[in-house]
Amino acid sequence: MRCICCFAGLLLLLLLCLPSAKAQVITEGQDSVVVNVPATVAAADTTKEKGFFLDRWDRPAKAAFYSAILPGLGQAYNKSYWKIPILYAGLGTIGYFLIDHNKNYQDFRTALIDRSNVDRTDKYIDHPILGKNNPNGSANLRRARDQYRRWRDMNVLLAIGVWGLNIAEAHVHAHLKDFDISDDLSLRVQPGLLHSPTLTNNALTPGFTLTLYSR
Repeated sequence: MRCICCFAGLLLLLLLCLPSAKAQVITEGQDSVVVNVPATVAAADTTKEKGFFLDRWDRPAKAAFYSAILPGLGQAYNKSYWKIPILYAGLGTIGYFLIDHNKNYQDFRTALIDRSNVDRTDKYIDHPILGKNNPNGSANLRRARDQYRRWRDMNVLLAIGVWGLNIAEAHVHAHLKDFDISDDLSLRVQPGLLHSPTLTNNALTPGFTLTLYSR
């Protein structure tokens, strides 16, 4: 009797040590079918769901994400390395004018503040156009300040626009890399009748269709 209990205990322990498996019940009509899923497959699916989030993204989404983090990184991911110098040349030019316009804006702004204070002397006080000897000197100084501020803000918008175009270009290029542009493609133009919602009772109007075939 003790041997039988020991054998039963060992058998139960062996069953507990075996890899577990999931079962899915598929019901169709009045019958039910039990489908056994191996534990290794279930574990692989769980690992994929809990893995690095970029592993679940497609190629265009990854390219856009990389370009959003660092301009040009999405182009490098798409292996379009020749676009990176052009991108940074544009950003460098915008950055140069942004710094220059901001410097001039701050310069004229400080001069205008100093001129409104009787205890200070601004650097443009003897300027023929911006100086005090000119009746419109202070107004010209104010206009110069506002102009450079507008140019500075415009350069900020341009920089944001180039950054956004960099993301869009990487995303679109990643899509087009998988597009079939081989010699086996053919275009067929066929005449036909199309429903026009602008006409009365959705009448038919002559037109043509373009169909792209891959042989």
